Amino acid sequence: MSAALLGFYDSFKKKALGNNSVIPVLFLNTLFSSLIFLPFIILSHNTDVFDSTIFHVASGNWDAHKYIILKSIIVLSSWVLGYFGMKHLPLTIVGPINATRPVMVLIGAFLVFGERLNLWQWTGVLLAIASFFMLSRSGKKEGIDFKHDHWIWMIVGAAVLGAISGLYDKYLMAPESSGGVGLDKMMVQSWYNIYQCFMMGIMMMILWWPKRKSTTPFHWDWSIIFVSIFLSTADFVYFYSLSQQDAMISIVSMIRRGSVIVSFLIGAIAFHEKNLKSKFIDLTLVILGMIFLYIGSR
Repeated sequence: MSAALLGFYDSFKKKALGNNSVIPVLFLNTLFSSLIFLPFIILSHNTDVFDSTIFHVASGNWDAHKYIILKSIIVLSSWVLGYFGMKHLPLTIVGPINATRPVMVLIGAFLVFGERLNLWQWTGVLLAIASFFMLSRSGKKEGIDFKHDHWIWMIVGAAVLGAISGLYDKYLMAPESSGGVGLDKMMVQSWYNIYQCFMMGIMMMILWWPKRKSTTPFHWDWSIIFVSIFLSTADFVYFYSLSQQDAMISIVSMIRRGSVIVSFLIGAIAFHEKNLKSKFIDLTLVILGMIFLYIGSR
C-alpha cells in the first residue's frame, strides 16, 4: 500500500512543481501534512477517543522529541534536494534512481548494524548498480549528463539521505531491548511533520520571500494538497509496518520502493516522457535487483 501511494505522491509532486517555485510548494506540503496530523495530537492529548487505536499519538518529553527533530532535519534535507531535482528531470529518470535506496539501506545495515550480505543480496546490489549506469546512458539521449548534471546529483543526494532516514526510522521504532529508542510511530510521524513545517517556514521567509519577484513565481495548484494526502497516508502505512515486531528495514524499504512502477507508468502516460523503451530495460534491472534482495533477505 505504501509503495502504491508513494508512486502517486511522486506523480502529484511532479505536477505541482511544473513551472512553479520549489520552496513555497514544499512549505505548503509540510503545512498540509501538519494539519492532517494536528487533530490526532490534540484529541490524543485531551480525550480518550483514540486510546488503544493505531491513531493514538503518545506524549513524549524532550528526550523523545530531540530524536524526532533530527529525523525532521534529515527528511527535510532529502526533500529539498529531491524537489529541486524532480522539477528539472523526467519522472522516468527520477523514479529508478530513487528505487536504488534499498541498496543503500542494505549497505547501511551492513556497515551500521553489522548485517552480512549473502549471495542473493550481493546480486541484487550489483543489478541495481548496473541499472544506474544504464540509466545514465538513457539520460544522455535527453541531454542529461549524469556526471556533470547537478540536478542528478541532487536526486542522488536525496536518495542517500532517504536511505539514512530509513535506517534511522528502524532505530527509532525498534524497542529499547533491541537497541532502539522505542518511540511511538504516530508521535514520530505527527511531530516530524510539524517540526518540518516550522523549518520550511523559516527557510521560505529568509530565502524565497525577499526574492519572490525576481525568481520563479509561485502559483497555486490543487495537486499540492494531493501531495500531502498521499505522502501522509503512505508514511502512516510505512511506519505501521516498521513498528511490527521483527520488521526488517531492508525488506520494508525495498517493497516501498516498488513505487517506481506506479510513477514510471504515470510518467509515460500522463507526462508523455521520452525514451521509454531503454528506460523500461533499466527499470526491469532495478525490479530484478529488488527481487534478489527480497529472496536474500527472507
